[in-house]
Amino acid sequence: MTRSALVFAAAAAVLGAAPAVATAEAPPAIGGGSGITIDERVGCTLTTIGRDSAQRLVGLTAGHCGQPGARVAADIAPSYGTVGRFVHSDPRLDYAVIEFDPQRVTPMSHVGGTTITGIGAPAQFPAIACKRGSTTGTSCGVVWGDIRSTNTETWTQMCVMKGDSGAPVMLGTTLVGMVNAYYGIGCFGPEVGTNIHAIMSDLDARGDIGTGYQPL
Repeated sequence: MTRSALVFAAAAAVLGAAPAVATAEAPPAIGGGSGITIDERVGCTLTTIGRDSAQRLVGLTAGHCGQPGARVAADIAPSYGTVGRFVHSDPRLDYAVIEFDPQRVTPMSHVGGTTITGIGAPAQFPAIACKRGSTTGTSCGVVWGDIRSTNTETWTQMCVMKGDSGAPVMLGTTLVGMVNAYYGIGCFGPEVGTNIHAIMSDLDARGDIGTGYQPL
């Protein structure tokens, strides 16, 4: 083999051994029931994801999970970084609005056996409601109703622990509320959460990000 042929063969071998270029990490798929981390320290659950009347990609969670400006990351891809930010947090109804970067998430209507097809009226006794939380997964229990006559909240006997805040409360595939707290001992004491109708009314009255919200 000539000298030039040897040089060409060596170069070809080096090029052939070069590592392939790594592909970019895909945006995480999240929806109602997905775990989220706020400002790298607070763990909560996404209630639902969808679009408002301006076609912005937005979601809901419990208000005590964060304040406007707080960064949101997906639990299934923590290294991916920020996928959205809190834009509103309501202390009275304890709900928050997250605006997502549509380039950094893949919105889903189905997470871990929970599928959201629409929004419905508050659950009533003795219905059986279910929730999908990032800590305790899926659990169901009897609905006690609006025990304190607030017209905004519903009590249930579902298993709830820290990290489940914001979890969607479902009747079948209909979203009727979110998890906000439990009383007594987790998974033994009753859960209380805000009705989704109360949240939608407040969102529409504000006339800001989230107005006209519809789940995917």
